[in-house]
Amino acid sequence: MRADIQGYIIDLDGTVYRGKHLIKGADAAIAHMKSQGKKVVFLSNRGNISREMCHAKLLAMGLDIAAEDILLTSTVTGMYLSQEHSGRPVWVLGEQGLKDELRTHGIPIAGKPEDAAWLVITLHETLTYAELNDAFRAVRHGAGIIATNGDRMFPGDDGDSIDVAGMIGAITYATGVEPEVVIGKPSRRMAEAALAVLGLPAGQCMVIGDSLTSDIALGKQSGMATALVLTGSATREDAAASEWQPDVVVASLLDIIHL
Repeated sequence: MRADIQGYIIDLDGTVYRGKHLIKGADAAIAHMKSQGKKVVFLSNRGNISREMCHAKLLAMGLDIAAEDILLTSTVTGMYLSQEHSGRPVWVLGEQGLKDELRTHGIPIAGKPEDAAWLVITLHETLTYAELNDAFRAVRHGAGIIATNGDRMFPGDDGDSIDVAGMIGAITYATGVEPEVVIGKPSRRMAEAALAVLGLPAGQCMVIGDSLTSDIALGKQSGMATALVLTGSATREDAAASEWQPDVVVASLLDIIHL
């Protein structure tokens, strides 16, 4: 493996797994990186689950990973709110996993939408009209909008699926209010959080993921090496046409160990 790379920032959806299924060779690649003394952090735009839930999923897939080495947008959103808006109640358009993660960071959940200082929007795969309307009411009563990420789609078991952008679009179109903060990749908040866990400078790290606009863009904007894997939504043709050019394009995470 590249001697100059001491830390790897690895995406999850489309890189380590697709839906409920581990991508072939991902476990071997991660084990090899660790055996070579490399540091690894998993950085995902998933905001609808807690770190605890994600850790349990990865353990069930046979991956030897510490919870502290997982950073989701739900985690970094909790960090941001605790640091910048401590004590201010939020309303969540999303699932229980995000609420649980926010509570671990001491973020209070408002008793009703009208009492929220912030509406936090994430992926909501079981969305109902009542939940959407509650979010609408929170913003109409003055809540600012924070989005865990702005991705349009993510790779699922049966193909690409609509992501947080669909939830943001519904609220923004109905209220005329745009998100004030978008936490997820490629934001500097995600890059800084990952580098803090690794304890390494950007120049010694590589970002590996399947998204040109989140993973590769994050690496390029932060001065890190980048690798695009083709196990998610992006193709070689997409990479060739993108403004965000990866340093290397590989078939899967397993190929990284041969660089």
